Amino acid sequence: MLNKSGPPGHGEAQLQYLDGDFRVISPGTYVRCAVSDVRIPLDELKYWSVDLQEAYAQPTAVLQRHFPNALKS
Repeated sequence: MLNKSGPPGHGEAQLQYLDGDFRVISPGTYVRCAVSDVRIPLDELKYWSVDLQEAYAQPTAVLQRHFPNALKS
């Protein structure tokens, strides 16, 4: 099956997030941040939730998801 944005391996990947690692379910070059919808290249992916099975672009996105009132001033 071709990915909507191009041939297999180009476009959004589908991952299974594990403790300290992830497994590629469907090949691609990036995933999207669950909070900001920013594209995260797989080689730059550092933050994710095993429980929620979602990726985050940066530590502040993790805080926003898990502690939504923590960053409000």
